[in-house]
Amino acid sequence: LVTLNTLLHDHEFSRACALAHELYKVGVDALIIQDLRLLEHDLPPIRLHASTQCDNRTPEQVLHLQQLGFRRAVLARELSLQEISKINSAILIQNSKFKIELEAFVHGALCVCYSGQCYLSEHIAGRSANRGACIQACRSRYDLIDATGKVLAKDKALLSLKDYNLRERLKELAEAGITSFKIEGRLKNESYVRNVVR
Repeated sequence: LVTLNTLLHDHEFSRACALAHELYKVGVDALIIQDLRLLEHDLPPIRLHASTQCDNRTPEQVLHLQQLGFRRAVLARELSLQEISKINSAILIQNSKFKIELEAFVHGALCVCYSGQCYLSEHIAGRSANRGACIQACRSRYDLIDATGKVLAKDKALLSLKDYNLRERLKELAEAGITSFKIEGRLKNESYVRNVVR
């Protein structure tokens, strides 16, 4: 499984497709992608997984991905158990030649924005989170000052939600239709990932 989950500029598609073919030839079994325009290009016959960056949070969105041929959808991190169940129920009643698999994050950061819809980094620094260049401004430390100039909070991670850990909810997630659990590894060191997986 290889991630190719970034939005591409027009001049990058031929290179991305060539990379997909190389990956297929060396035995990669699936690609996680974000840019649906890749489907209009010459991709190898490889399984496609829709990145959480596609903002997969409604039954309609996930069913559309299934119709496009995606074999798995990595659901938006902010979904409740009930929302996941609703997506799974919608998939089960479809008469399709295959059932799209559902994958969910079970450990890692929870963004303050909808998955794949954050433009804070782009706005502040011209670096797009949808291009893999997020400055993680939401994890930075800030001062909170009211209109009179009074400091309400100093040097705090005001936009950063706590990392979540759903290890106690794995059974419920599986019962809701999740077939694959995902642990965030981006910007995490090897020992962090190893310990979380353990």
